[in-house]
Amino acid sequence: MLILGVDPGLQRTGWGIIRKEGSNLKFIGCGTLLSDSKLPLPARLFQLHEALLEIITHHKPDVSAVEETFVNVNPASTLKLGQARGAILMTLSLAGLPVHEYSATNVKKTVTGSGRAEKEQVQALVEMLMPTSKAHIKGPDAADALAIAICHSSHAVMSGVLK
Repeated sequence: MLILGVDPGLQRTGWGIIRKEGSNLKFIGCGTLLSDSKLPLPARLFQLHEALLEIITHHKPDVSAVEETFVNVNPASTLKLGQARGAILMTLSLAGLPVHEYSATNVKKTVTGSGRAEKEQVQALVEMLMPTSKAHIKGPDAADALAIAICHSSHAVMSGVLK
């Protein structure tokens, strides 16, 4: 089963794809989608939609997992993040992918054992679980997206969705 993890953001959206084969996880790909901050919001959301759709079309994942929105100190930033997340959820749904959502705390706890882990700890554990990912992870957004995919793999097994 191919799992697409997505770490939503308006400026930077991380994505990561893993393959679950029995109890093994295999790194497939990851990256960061960028939107042009000089464009109006609708055009930026469309950029995210198009870029994510290209990844889905190329890799053909079976399922997706997305990090839930956290409330930011800045209400305007939270609203923009929510709009980016909405565009991402719509893209995943339009592509026919089941969408599963996880809190940042849940993702961190699943991958590192601590819901308060720092981004560096998350990336280090992702690289330890999938050593071939180390050369490909270019920043925390991609590492977080892989962690989200790993989180889904773990929770789906526990709930009986995956074996």
